[in-house]
Amino acid sequence: MLMRTDPFREFDRLAQQLFGPTRPAAMPMDAYRAGDDFLVHFDLPGIDPETIELDVERNVLNVRAERRSPAPEGAEMIVAERPTGSFTRQLFLGDTLDTERIDASYEAGVLTLRIPVAEQAKPRRIQITGGDSRKQISS
Repeated sequence: MLMRTDPFREFDRLAQQLFGPTRPAAMPMDAYRAGDDFLVHFDLPGIDPETIELDVERNVLNVRAERRSPAPEGAEMIVAERPTGSFTRQLFLGDTLDTERIDASYEAGVLTLRIPVAEQAKPRRIQITGGDSRKQISS
């Protein structure tokens, strides 16, 4: 059997049972640009990929996931430190990202989104044209 010696944990557990979660469930993330892609990694360990929902409305990306308790119904929990329930996170995407071509994958507890930079936002070279210097002005 697992033994605990921290008396405050028991108080936290009792408060959580009475009042619900005392802190919002976290969905930590990293985000960076690599070349022509913007990448976002969400830590979602223990999440069934079937419970992950992604949707984009205008330039707002919504991520929802659910972690269920691994204990069967009616089991007596001895220690319950891993958060369960629904997790949500919103990202506000700039106009420079192509929200029509978002790619999502889930591996080893990490949800990875690859969002391409929109074509109109990529740097491009502008050709300079000028008048024909061989033309002569006649009067």
